[in-house]
Amino acid sequence: MTLDANLIGKHRDLPKQGSWPKAIHVFEKDDVYALMAAEAAERPLLIRGEPGTGKSQLARAAAVATGRLFLSVVVNARTECQDLQWQFDAVARLGEAQALAHCPAEEIPARMHPRRFLTPGPLWWVFDWSSAVDQFKECTHPLEKAPQPPEGWQPQQGSVLLIDEIDKADTDLPNGLLETLGNGDFTVPYLGQSVRQSPDCPRPPLVIITTNEERELPAAFLRRCLVRQLRLPETDAELLKLLRARGEVHFGTRCTAAVRQKAGELLLEDRKAASCQGLPAPGQAEYLDLLRAVCKLTSDEAEQQRLLDQIGEFVLKKAPA
Repeated sequence: MTLDANLIGKHRDLPKQGSWPKAIHVFEKDDVYALMAAEAAERPLLIRGEPGTGKSQLARAAAVATGRLFLSVVVNARTECQDLQWQFDAVARLGEAQALAHCPAEEIPARMHPRRFLTPGPLWWVFDWSSAVDQFKECTHPLEKAPQPPEGWQPQQGSVLLIDEIDKADTDLPNGLLETLGNGDFTVPYLGQSVRQSPDCPRPPLVIITTNEERELPAAFLRRCLVRQLRLPETDAELLKLLRARGEVHFGTRCTAAVRQKAGELLLEDRKAASCQGLPAPGQAEYLDLLRAVCKLTSDEAEQQRLLDQIGEFVLKKAPA
């Protein structure tokens, strides 16, 4: 299935996958067109916006809606572009060398071969699934688990790669990523060969990158990306309308409109207080967390109303008092 305008306004159930919980996603019009444009232009889609606006979930929802393989990696300050391509366990190889001190010489080359310590990274999996599978089978010291594709998935169906929170990395990462995606290949020095887009897959991977704006991204990188800015509505009335609609999608049969309204009003109060103090404001994610909590604790409307007052501050207020 391809990305097209038929997804606009559609709800998609997202099953639990690894550390990703079960969820529901609603495709907004601008999100769908941004995804379509990025795929057609064969460029990464950079999604900007405050935390809790659904940036990461959009990538997963795009994969589920189109039956594609979904891979994700969360960037940190130590992440390098190489980590997205391959990982080499030098410590395990050193241990193997020490263990072979008294072994026959003819066994050493096979047991010390770099392939035994080389784990495919997410870019390897989405560029050439078949060679990544072959390499993973040869790796006796994998640093990551192999991804689990959807049932019945074939490489020609394509993939979605989420690179989450790229702003946490040094500028070398986006610059290196730009070169890798632009060339459509990268070199694996331990093997003396390149990994490139497989001819078995007619479409390049859809790469979705998120940023929380903690660090400015290189201008050259931004020029090569399509950018989707996710913003919550600015007016209280519009924001409340959006939150109530999201609450109905996720918990419509488990809490009343009055409960969803009150939860939204509590969030608005805390957003204003956080803004006055120059602190990060709670958003859509916290609103859904609050409703999830009260719905699991009780099904009684009056008790849900009471619990909103009791537990609201634990969900919405994240800054020190």
